Amino acid sequence: MRSALGFDTSNYTTSAALLKSSGEMRSFGKLLPVREGELGLRQSDAVFHHTRQLPEVFAAVGDEASEAEAIGVSDRPRSAEESYMPCFLVGLGAARMLGQSLRVPVYRFSHQQGHIAAALFSAGRLDLLKTRFLAFHLSGGTTEAVLVEPEDSDRLFSTTCLASSLDVKAGQVIDRVGVMLGLPFPAGKALDILAQSYDGTVHVRPSMKGADCSLSGVENKCRLLERQGATSEEIAATCIAHVVASVEAMCAALLQDLGALPVVFSGGVSSNSTLRSRMVGEFGALFAEPRFSTDNAAGTAVLAAIRKERG
Repeated sequence: MRSALGFDTSNYTTSAALLKSSGEMRSFGKLLPVREGELGLRQSDAVFHHTRQLPEVFAAVGDEASEAEAIGVSDRPRSAEESYMPCFLVGLGAARMLGQSLRVPVYRFSHQQGHIAAALFSAGRLDLLKTRFLAFHLSGGTTEAVLVEPEDSDRLFSTTCLASSLDVKAGQVIDRVGVMLGLPFPAGKALDILAQSYDGTVHVRPSMKGADCSLSGVENKCRLLERQGATSEEIAATCIAHVVASVEAMCAALLQDLGALPVVFSGGVSSNSTLRSRMVGEFGALFAEPRFSTDNAAGTAVLAAIRKERG
């Protein structure tokens, strides 16, 4: 495999990665600072913090970065014409300048493509890029199930959205409930730990419209539980159970229509332990290591290496 650099400046994390020709991955990221009690950043603030953090994150990659034969960077959230967020311009600008300096090609991918590639790399299943599979992208900004198909172009593969959340996203409701319980933002990891400590029974029924789900009622239910005096552990377990049940229903409905396909999970929410256990048990789904599930630049480095290899 060719050596390649990767950059990703999402609305959560500043990240850079170096994929060596040996297959070793060096990936580094730093969360954007969010004030206590708040649920994210305005785009202007995200751009400011990325501009400050990117030199530090890139420095962690080391001097071997100069040996890269290609650079991959995320320049938009998803592979759609209208998909755009200013925060990705920070990574794109850095990648273009570095590409000119090193005289290597710069390949542009979507943030979603990077997530999918990082999951496949971590799971040791990059071979799936040569076939069709179902991929879930679950994060604070996206809750989608997409059909991935190989494509003979600069993009390497196409994604077609088959199902999604009709309102709030999985990561959003997890963060909102977590902050409500006094947990730091983003709250996914802490809420997962809290939910695991609950030994009671939680009964949930996902709100579905075909293969699409609705998660807007989850926060309301959790707030009601809080007013009724429920423990933080029960509230966390209830929130996670609703998200997992919704994703499970989405996957089951889609596979019923598509037939047997590999299922891959990516995005920060995919690091949740309950979701992993349920989806692996029910569908034999593939998951990345937690560090490759959250926002990272590893996927763009992998895609750039493959693109360079293909010429």
